[in-house]
Order: sequence, then C-alpha cells, then structure tokens
Amino acid sequence: MDKQELGTFLRSRRERLRPEDVGLPAGPRRRTPGLRREEIAVLAHISTEYYVRLEQGRAPRPSAEVLAGIVGALRLTGPESEHLHLLAGTAPNRPNLHSREVRPSIVELLHRIPATAGFVMSAAFDVLAWNDLAAALMENFAARRPDDRNLARNAFVPRASEDEPLYGISDAAEFRQSAVMELRTASARYPDDPSIRALVDELRSGSDEFARLWDRNDVQPPSMLTKTFRHPVVGEVTLDCNVLHLADCDQRLVLYTAPVGSAAAESLAFLGALGADSVAAR
Repeated sequence: MDKQELGTFLRSRRERLRPEDVGLPAGPRRRTPGLRREEIAVLAHISTEYYVRLEQGRAPRPSAEVLAGIVGALRLTGPESEHLHLLAGTAPNRPNLHSREVRPSIVELLHRIPATAGFVMSAAFDVLAWNDLAAALMENFAARRPDDRNLARNAFVPRASEDEPLYGISDAAEFRQSAVMELRTASARYPDDPSIRALVDELRSGSDEFARLWDRNDVQPPSMLTKTFRHPVVGEVTLDCNVLHLADCDQRLVLYTAPVGSAAAESLAFLGALGADSVAAR
C-alpha cells in the first residue's frame, strides 16, 4: 500500500467533483474546489475521520467494501478504479520489474505483417522491437542507444538534432498526456522498479509540462485511433493506429496501417521500398 500516493490520488479525484455531479445542492460558494471530505465520506458510507486519514496517508489498508464505496462516491472510471486498487495494495500481485523481453513469436509476427508499420513498447515507453516499415516511418531505431528509444523521454525532452520532434505527429500534445497517465499507472504497478522511478524523476525535474501533467493525477488515457506523421520524404501521412495489449508481459504492440488503395497506403509502400537506411536519422 502506497499511503501517500493513495491520499494524493483521492484528493485529486475529490477536488474535480462538483456538488451537482453527485446530486448534491451547490449551496453557497465554496472556498476550495471540489466536494468536502465529509460529503465523500457520507456518499461512501464510511466515517469522515477514516476518510480524512486516508487522504492524509495515515489510515490502514482499506477493505474491499470501503474501496467499492469510495469508487462510487468519487465516480471513478474503470482505469481509475484499477489504479486506486493498485495504490491500496489490493490488486493482484505483479513482478517487481517491468518486462523488456519480447516473445520471439511477436518479433516474427512484426516481420510477417504486410504493409504495416509495427513496434513493441514496454510499460515504460521503451521501443523494444520493430519492423523495417516502422523504422522507415519513424526512425532507424537500430542506430539509437536503448535509452534513446524511449518515446516518453523523447516526447518531453526532444533531441537537439530533431527538426520534427516525435516524428512530426499531429497529436503530440495528446500523446504527452497519454504518456504521463500510463507512466503513472506503471509506477503504481511496479513501485520498486528503479528504471521507471528514475524515468519519472528525470522527466519531472527536466520538463515543466511533465511535472504539471503528473500532478493532475489522471490515469485514463484517451484512445488514439489515427495518427498523422510529418515525414521528411513522403510528407504528411495519416494512418490508422491500433494498440494491442500483450497482457502476459505488460507490453503494447502498436500497428500503423492504411486503407487499401489510399494515398497513405501508397506512401507506406514507397517507404517500405525505400528502407530505413535511406531515411536520415532524426
């Protein structure tokens, strides 16, 4: 149980709620944002004293019944509820370290899928495996050191040599928000993982935007169904984006495709013929 993070998360979710969100009268103007602690306690059917101690990081581990009441009172979404259970130490046990080993069958799959740019990303946003088309579309990952293949780091601390940070994607702001949310979930899932902890500390100290987004305590990333790249050779290309969760190793398989016969499909085909080595590293 991470008492301090649990308290911070509860407080952040309480402060975002308005009385009308939970069927309470607005009443006179409030001095602080959100609902009062005693209002959440009533809605969750627990004592105000106990809820206050939870937010202050002084309470013992809450029971499943208490957590269920808090989930309802705070109107938590599915991902937020899962995050709450992780912080409370009631989620299923997971390994202490996130996995960086990609199954050989997944690597083979990447190289067998036609007309698809694909790569595997760890829970910490490290690109672990990729196919030739992904390298041609994004960058030649093989030419980078492993630390330079972290998409979250590159999103918030762009390389000085990059003309188009994050490959010129059109939704860079949304990607940064998503990266923060998913890193927060990963840090709760692997609280003893030094690499995740070091990455978060680095980004919090090195990026004001990351620190601001981190302090919001959001944990539900938006869906990204399409992505537009600004490529130095083929220009703008808009692709369908599908992200598949590899549950056994907590990794994500990211696949970029284009409708058959579309201009984007022609651009992918051209990049595939060109090859990653013919595209300047960015």
